[in-house]
Parts: sequence; C-alpha cells; structure tokens
Amino acid sequence: MGRRTLDELLRDARATIERLEPAEAWAATHEGALIVDTRVDRSAGVVPGSLHVPLSVLQWRVAPDSAWRNPHVGGLDTRLILICDHGESSSLAAASLRELGFARAGDVVGGFEAWLAAGLPVAEAPVPSDGLPGMDSPA
Repeated sequence: MGRRTLDELLRDARATIERLEPAEAWAATHEGALIVDTRVDRSAGVVPGSLHVPLSVLQWRVAPDSAWRNPHVGGLDTRLILICDHGESSSLAAASLRELGFARAGDVVGGFEAWLAAGLPVAEAPVPSDGLPGMDSPA
C-alpha cells in the first residue's frame, strides 16, 4: 500500500465510527455510553462522568485481553465515545477501538472545544492518582 494523506486516514476512520455532536454525546451518557477523554491538558475541565485515558495508553487500557486494562471501561458492548481537544485524534483512536472489537466506538465532533461552545456541563478535572495513567475511575 502506498503513502496516504492525513485527510485520507481521517476520512477512512470516520467512515467506520459513529460521530456525535456534543449534545448527542451528552444525551448518550444518560443511556449508558461512556465518554473517554484522551486529552493531556484537562485544565479547562472535563465532561462529568468521563473516564480519562490518555491517547498514548488508550488501546492498552481498553483492550479486553490487556493485562493493563482499566476495569471501568466495560465490555465490548460498551458504547465508548472518545473526546479530544478538537475532534481529530479521537476519530483515529475510535477507529482503532472498533478494530479491537468495540463495535459502538465513536467520537465527539469538534472535541472538547465544541463541547464548551455548546454550553454543556463541565466539571473540574480530578487530581490523577499516583498509579498508572488511564487507570482512574470516571470523573
């Protein structure tokens, strides 16, 4: 396979995932969906009830067969909605989770920036534990 552009990677990833507007993602949490926040800098706040799993360890924290899996993720039937800063890296990450078997993985269009612009609830980011990154419980 030849070289591909970033736009092609994003297009192909987004063709395999569900993309939700911020209000749709918030409504989905009331139906059991889990928002997974992959951002490094969360000083602007977090989505209440979201699970922080940095992008660098995401696959290891969610894969069902991973020895370093976060127990708060749930099973392969869990609806995981990823959120990043602007809605770009979350698309690629959600596509990789679909490949791991999470058929209901998706992301938030526009990321946390769009979440804030929509005026949706935001909580203060909890202080991370001293343990492994991405292993805390939901905010």
